[in-house]
Amino acid sequence: MTRSSYSMLSVEEALEVTLAQTKPLAPEHRSLAMVRGAILAADIAAQEPLPPFPASTMDGYAVVAADGPGDYPLVGEVSAGALAEFSVEPGTVAYITTGAPLPAGADAVVMVEETERLEMGAGAPLVRIKERLQAGTNVRPIGIDVQAGQTVLAAGERLDAAEVGLLATAGFVDIPVFPRPKVAVLSTGDELVEPGEPLGPGQIRDSNRAMLVAAIYAAGGEPIDLGISGDTQEALEARVQDGLARADILLTSGGVSMGELDLVKPLLEHAGTVHFGRVRMKPGKPVTFATADVEGGRRLVFGLPGNPVSSLVTFYLFVVPALRKMAGWKEPGLRQVQARLAQPLPLDAYRPEYHRATLRWDDGQACFVASSTGIQASSRLLSMRTANALLALPQREGVLAAGECVEALLIGEI
Repeated sequence: MTRSSYSMLSVEEALEVTLAQTKPLAPEHRSLAMVRGAILAADIAAQEPLPPFPASTMDGYAVVAADGPGDYPLVGEVSAGALAEFSVEPGTVAYITTGAPLPAGADAVVMVEETERLEMGAGAPLVRIKERLQAGTNVRPIGIDVQAGQTVLAAGERLDAAEVGLLATAGFVDIPVFPRPKVAVLSTGDELVEPGEPLGPGQIRDSNRAMLVAAIYAAGGEPIDLGISGDTQEALEARVQDGLARADILLTSGGVSMGELDLVKPLLEHAGTVHFGRVRMKPGKPVTFATADVEGGRRLVFGLPGNPVSSLVTFYLFVVPALRKMAGWKEPGLRQVQARLAQPLPLDAYRPEYHRATLRWDDGQACFVASSTGIQASSRLLSMRTANALLALPQREGVLAAGECVEALLIGEI
C-alpha cells in the first residue's frame, strides 16, 4: 500500500501553518466609491471639527436664552448652507432651520412648536416665545461630533456604509486600503468537461471551478478562471505557472490524493515548498498547502480535493482565513458560535468531522440550534446547499445526543 510522506496535521495546526506563511498585501489607494468592503490600511484623522460651526438641531427660532418667554421682534432668517449677516441681540429672535449656523449673539433655539408668529401690520413681525430654555438647548456645539485631529477610523477597520460615510464627512476621497487578493482557480482531470458541454463516456461536468469562483467573490477576493487541465505533467505545469504569475493565491481542485495520476503534490514540491499534504479531518484529508516565490512575490497554493464538498469545506477552513489576512483583516478566522444539536449525530472514531448544518436562533432556548443538512457524503453537494455553518464534531466513537452543544463555524448568513 502506498503511504504518504506527509505528516498528518490537525486542522488547528494546519491553519496555524497557513496563516504563518500569509502576509497582508501592500496597501493601495482607492477612490471613495470603490472602498466598500475593503480593510483600511492607515488611521484616518479629521482635518476639521464637525460641525465646524454651532448648528441648530431643529427648525425654530434662535434666541438669547436669558430673555425667557415673551414677544420679540424678528430680525431675520437663516437656513442651512448660509451664514447670517445679522446678529441676534438681547430682546430679538431669528428664524432658523435644522442644520443652519447659529447667528452671532444667539445661544439657544426654541422649537417652532413652542412659538407663535404675530403679524403687526407694517411693522416688523413679532414672535411669541412660550418656553424658557438653558443656553445651548437645541444647538450642536463646534466639534461635538468630531474634533479636529481626532482619529475617526483606525487602520484595520472594515469599511462598510457607516465607515464610508465618515470618510466622506472627513473629506477623504483617496483612501489607503488593502487590495482584494487575486485568486486563480484551476480544475484538474481528464474526466472533466465544461458545464455547458454534453457528457461523453466516463465524463462529468466541472462543478468545482464555478463553485469556487462564486465562493471567492463572496469572501472578498478577485477570481481568475484558469479552466481545466488534463492529467499530464506538461499541461498541468503550464497552467500552474500561469496561475502563479497572475494571482496572489492559486487553487487547484483534484489531483492531491495518492493515485498515479495525482500530479499536483509532486508539481508543488518542484515549484515551491509544500508545508502540509494531509490534515486529520473529514471531509478533506488530502488538502495540500504550499508556497512559491515568483518574480511578483510569494504566492500561496492550495491543492483542494476533487470531491465538491471536500473542496468547499477546505476552502472555508483554510483559504478564507488566508484570503482575509492578505486583505488586511485583524482576525481572519471564521466566526465561531455555540449551537445545540437538533438531532443526534454519529461521530467518527478516526477523524474530527466538519458536519454541514443550518443554524437558526431559537427564542425558547435562547441559543442557536443546528440542524444537519442530511447525508454528508463528500460528493454530495446538496449537503452544502442550505448550510450556513460547519459543526466541529470531535473525533471519537459514539453519538452526540440531541441538545448537546457543539462549536459551529459560520460560513454563511444566519
